[in-house]
Amino acid sequence: MTTGADIIAQKLHAAGCRHAFGIPGGEVLALMQALDEAGLKFVLVKHENAGGFMAEGGWHADGAPGVLLATLGPGAANAINVVANAWQDRVPLIFLTGCVDQGEAESYTHQVFDHQQLLRPVVKASFSARHGALDAIMEKALAIALDGQPGPVHIDVPIKVAEAETTETWSKTFQSAPTGTAPIAGTDLDTALELFAKAERPIAIAGVDAVNEAASAAITDFCLKHRVPLVTSYKGKGLLDENHALALGGAGLSPKADGHLLPLINKSDCILLLGYDPIEMRINWRNPWAEEAKVIDVTPVLRTHGMHSVTATLRSAVAPALEKLSEARDPDKPSWPDGEPAQVREDLDRAFAPEPTGWGPGRIFHMLREVMPADTVATADSGAHRILVSQIWRCPLPRQMLQSSALCTMGCAVPLAMGHRLVDGQSPVIAFVGDAGLEMCLGELSTLRDLKIPVIICVLVDTSLSLIELKQ
Repeated sequence: MTTGADIIAQKLHAAGCRHAFGIPGGEVLALMQALDEAGLKFVLVKHENAGGFMAEGGWHADGAPGVLLATLGPGAANAINVVANAWQDRVPLIFLTGCVDQGEAESYTHQVFDHQQLLRPVVKASFSARHGALDAIMEKALAIALDGQPGPVHIDVPIKVAEAETTETWSKTFQSAPTGTAPIAGTDLDTALELFAKAERPIAIAGVDAVNEAASAAITDFCLKHRVPLVTSYKGKGLLDENHALALGGAGLSPKADGHLLPLINKSDCILLLGYDPIEMRINWRNPWAEEAKVIDVTPVLRTHGMHSVTATLRSAVAPALEKLSEARDPDKPSWPDGEPAQVREDLDRAFAPEPTGWGPGRIFHMLREVMPADTVATADSGAHRILVSQIWRCPLPRQMLQSSALCTMGCAVPLAMGHRLVDGQSPVIAFVGDAGLEMCLGELSTLRDLKIPVIICVLVDTSLSLIELKQ
């Protein structure tokens, strides 16, 4: 016979999930067993936050939603930070929590509180598992986690639902996988096509949505065909090989980089936003161009951030929108005839060059980039070092620099690197972390030891909270 936990686990397996991370409690043992029997390797961590970041690292490696398991009460509460990170950083995460049965919760209060009420502000959806609806709940949960901008979905699983046998009819396949959309004909599309066709100084800004849509090849072809320089968010690094002359690197947190990039953007007569979500950006990117600037926003979701003005919005996946835009423009039409993007790239190289003498973080990052293989995946913790390494470290491909760039939480770099290496098993990984960030997740070094996987950890030791000191 099949239990409720079996259906949950096998639906996760059908969606491509092969790993689960977390810390057990008596209320989730049936789920743990079902995950194991369905073919998901359970990885025991020392803190639920680290488990969630390992799950994210695995998602970047194989594209399957991350799975985090926590017991009731303190287990669920411990994971709030990483769930909020998944919500802001657009990470598909299935968060399974154990809970006591509803009737028992009416008169038994030890470790009991409303998990769903706590989590709803930072998840795309929250479900309470019920016999007779488990197939529908899992289809909904996985589809919602992956649709549009990916994000976390919570499933509260009562003990009896997990352990009891069920005769529910269910499918062993995942049938609700989301699909991309193409731009719809109308005024905005006509306006966008005309703007790009006539532009003499087009520039593109790409971000996390383009990464999640696997739009790198489309963006690369588009930029090269029409000689469009590309700025990315930190999450978007590598959408165009950052060694290419048209790649102007990542932006969002460095005032030094902004000093070169924002004036260039304001010289453009057609700004293309390609899956760009300004949730990654600091205050300099609030209204970064004039209200009358010509801006085309290609977005899979309704943008409600209010961070900047746009002229035309294309509710579309990036690749089909770029195909339409490309058809509207003569590929021989000149772009940036005065060569300003090339000059900005040179200026950025000088601004973030290694220290001229002695030993410092800039020299460390440049040296490690030179000696590490091209396919290295780097992770960066929050702190002063993250801004510098994000400007210096060049990524040939997307998802080669992982970090928390919307929530900007500490303690993420080491577990992100561990999760990627565990799931991918091939690409070298290096985690950049400050001494304070490492101290937040020291326990996971024993997890790393037990997993027996190779991870390089570069610790920047300044015995201070540098960004806080600057503000003080």
